[in-house]
Amino acid sequence: MSGTSVALLFKTGQCALLLGMLLPPHALRAQLRSVQQRTANGVLEGVVSADGKVRTFKGIPYAAPPVGPLRWKAPQPAAAWTGVRQATGYGARCMQAPIYSDMIFHDTGPSEDCLYLNLWMPATPVQPKLPVMVWIYGGGFAAGATSEPRQDGGNLSKKGVVVVSMNYRLGIFGFFSHPALARESGHNAAGNYGLLDQVAALKWVKDNIADFGGDPGNVTIFGESAGSFSVSALMASPLSQGLFRRAIGESGAYFGDTLRAVSRAETEKAGVEFAKSSLGTDSIEALRAQPAADVLEAASKQGAPRFVPNIDGYFLPESVAAIFAAGKQSHVPLLAGWNADEQSYRSILGRDDPTPENFLTHARSLYGDRADSILKLYPAATAAQARRSAQDLAGDRFIAYGTWKWMEMHLKTGQAPLFRYRFEQTLPLAADAPAGAEAAAPHASEIEFVFQVLSSRKLPWRPEDRGVSELMGSYWSNFAKTGDPNGEGLPRWPAYSQDGYQVMHLRADPGAAADEQRARYQLLDGAR
Repeated sequence: MSGTSVALLFKTGQCALLLGMLLPPHALRAQLRSVQQRTANGVLEGVVSADGKVRTFKGIPYAAPPVGPLRWKAPQPAAAWTGVRQATGYGARCMQAPIYSDMIFHDTGPSEDCLYLNLWMPATPVQPKLPVMVWIYGGGFAAGATSEPRQDGGNLSKKGVVVVSMNYRLGIFGFFSHPALARESGHNAAGNYGLLDQVAALKWVKDNIADFGGDPGNVTIFGESAGSFSVSALMASPLSQGLFRRAIGESGAYFGDTLRAVSRAETEKAGVEFAKSSLGTDSIEALRAQPAADVLEAASKQGAPRFVPNIDGYFLPESVAAIFAAGKQSHVPLLAGWNADEQSYRSILGRDDPTPENFLTHARSLYGDRADSILKLYPAATAAQARRSAQDLAGDRFIAYGTWKWMEMHLKTGQAPLFRYRFEQTLPLAADAPAGAEAAAPHASEIEFVFQVLSSRKLPWRPEDRGVSELMGSYWSNFAKTGDPNGEGLPRWPAYSQDGYQVMHLRADPGAAADEQRARYQLLDGAR
């Protein structure tokens, strides 16, 4: 397909999104046709896109609002409603501080009442039961929401799939742990409410997606960063087995030191200390009575603990790594990988210049006697090499190693096909980029490509960017349909196996090749 053809396809696929960006809300509504759908809880009214190709339902409650006495409880069933419920706007995002500048939300604002999901599907399905793709956003389990334009599922659904995205609780509201919460839970567990929200959303999909033309027996979970960590955890958890058939992980898994899942005892100790010192009480009743804004403010202050998932004995009976090692995870096909520039070289060198001498100093500080081995695989003979190797090492330590280890463990015990990628399409530099800025493929930059919504970011996109986006949308949706990303007209993507450990390089000239960086991850594996 030529660059011109890809560009035309891209412009056509973005029609509804561009209308949403350019027209005021009342004018947009005039362009859209409403559509109703009956569910077990009541009738929803969504819309058909301006181009007539996508049906969308947004802000669907999949669980009861986790407020008042339901704060820090497992998600409860959503209540039924009478009449027709409008499903044309995103539900509120879950409580969070403004942490990441690249997160731009199109919802009504943060609220504890946030357990809503969204669906996009072809207006004219090509088959009775469409594959379903359930998206889990990233944000370090502290931020994120489904209302980001870069996560709009409309264009991806045109590939013949139903796309679902859900909000889940974050930070102290999603991962606060306390002995009293464990005692009242009925499972002697506390702290993984955000992950239990994800399970509840998957159960909603299983029970309701057939009403929307989706196949409850063909569900793929996919996520990025903390969403990818979530995918690895969902594969490990006994609570989610049978709720999905395939999995896709973009940059992240519970196999490295980033976002390490700790014991419930450790998080409970931190939770009790925080509640007493910062909220003035360790009474759960009193804590639930405090305004959400006050709780968030206290949890956002410097020195507060980081509220993240734990090994609770219920959602996670053991660590994710131990579950995979024992072969107890869901034995489903897995497609996973990471980006070429997951972290900046500054993560290794700090304020120091990228020189061979400085790289050696920091390598010795990090690895001691192993520094010489590091230098063999991350060479730094010149300043340019030192910068590149520092960037590679930073990205490997942050995301790549853990994702690699996830795939290696699933290869050993998962009894299912694997497909590995490396996203290498560098973003075009903005017109106001600082002098000396270098093009890169940073963390999270693949999201717009997967969802085929490059226009959600104001960059001087090139025909080759649109071509890569079209390619990734096809690979991801093909995998959701069959468990294999390959399809007619696409460069062949071999399975990841001991036969060469093939990696698909996603870029303007895509192609698969044997893993040339395996020794790096093996070295980091031995250095832990």
